[in-house]
This record gives sequence, structure tokens and C-alpha cells, in this order.
Amino acid sequence: MYYQLLTLHSIARWLVLITLVVAVIAAFKGLTDGRPFSRKDNALRHWTATTAHIQLMIGMILYTQSPVVKYFWKNTGAASSFDITFYSAIHAALMLSAIVVLTIGSALAKRRSTDKDKFRTMLIWFSIALIIILLAIPWPFSPLSARPYLRTF
Repeated sequence: MYYQLLTLHSIARWLVLITLVVAVIAAFKGLTDGRPFSRKDNALRHWTATTAHIQLMIGMILYTQSPVVKYFWKNTGAASSFDITFYSAIHAALMLSAIVVLTIGSALAKRRSTDKDKFRTMLIWFSIALIIILLAIPWPFSPLSARPYLRTF
């Protein structure tokens, strides 16, 4: 089950990134063009947050199944490998923080009264979440922990 979850988590990463980048671009264009915050924009806001929440749930299940994480918590003093620390603490904390930021931004944007404020709120909060996510993903070129673009089992 672990490897299937890992593959699903790897695939879902791309869905989160795509929806988040599209949402940030839409918010930027909406703000600069001065257009109304449409039902499509609201749906994009909602589905971006939903996709991220689903990814978080997959990640939380994966966290409980991961042999790396289990090793870390059983041997916290001996776990000297940065790779182990990255997945057991850093990656999880940053991703959870990013989803919290994204959720707050989505909720605030939903409640703003003007279209300009909705776009601005979405742009700021979603951009911060995107930056955190991009930093926390173990890209193949990352100095923190390198993994392939797509994990398969």
C-alpha cells in the first residue's frame, strides 16, 4: 500500500501545482485587468483548495505508513541523515503550513466584498502557499532531498 500511496502522492503533486499556478495567474490577471470575480474564478479558488486538501490527506496517510518516518520517530537521536529529517519533519511541516496558508487565503477571498479585494487576497495568499510548496517539494535538483519528477511503484 505504501508504494501505491507514494505514486498517488506524486501524481497529485502535479494536480496541486497546476491548479495553484492557474489560480495565481487568474488572480493576477483579474486584479490587473479589473474584471469581475466570476463564478469560474470562485470555482477555481474552491477547487485549488480542495485539490490541496486531498493531497494533504494522501500525505498524512503516507506519513503514517512511511518506513523513513517510522525510523525517524523510533531513532530520533540516531537519525543523522538529513534525508530522513527532511521527510519526517521539514517536508511535512512546510506542506502543512502551505495548506494552512492556502486555506486561509481561500476563506478570506471568499468573504471579501469587492472583486478587486477577492483577486488581491487570492493572489497574495495563494502565491505564498505556492512558494512554500515549491521549496518543500523534493525536486530532482533540490539540495534538500532529491526525488524524481514522478514516483512510480
